[in-house]
Amino acid sequence: MKFIPTAVSGAFVVEIDARSDNRGMFARTFDAQSFAAQGLIPVYPQCNITQNHRRGTLRGMHYQAEPRPEVKIVRATRGKVFDVALDLRPDSPSYLKWASVELDAARHNAFYIPVGCAHGFLTLEDDCELFYQMSQAYVPELARGVRWDDPAFSIAWPFTPSVISERDAALESYSQETSL
Repeated sequence: MKFIPTAVSGAFVVEIDARSDNRGMFARTFDAQSFAAQGLIPVYPQCNITQNHRRGTLRGMHYQAEPRPEVKIVRATRGKVFDVALDLRPDSPSYLKWASVELDAARHNAFYIPVGCAHGFLTLEDDCELFYQMSQAYVPELARGVRWDDPAFSIAWPFTPSVISERDAALESYSQETSL
């Protein structure tokens, strides 16, 4: 596996090292020792999937607050998405910066999103599915989010979403006092 740093401190694109032969392809998608050697969280007690029917579906920007903040490893298992990590850690050198990666099921790449970062994505084609590894179990009362189009971040989405939940559309603009 390759760990490629991004503009967000502690966020990495994770690429596989595929081995192919006449049978097809094999690759390791996760190895706790490799993640730990990079200084990354190696334990993920919860996994989730999300299915998205239509191109232009936006989910985000979500995070889980203290005392149970979460690391996410996100991978497209079907389709392509524009995936974003947004740094909300006031003490981070990349505070209020964002990084994106095109997660593509055909490339088998992943995005490691550290604690203190909000996460969101926009589907680039119909019928997308994402698989999440989570370092913490979901705690509804700790769920937080910020607006996907907040000018404080100026995220360069590839196009305007056409499908967004009422909850995500109603998220408030960022305020450091109400964050993390």
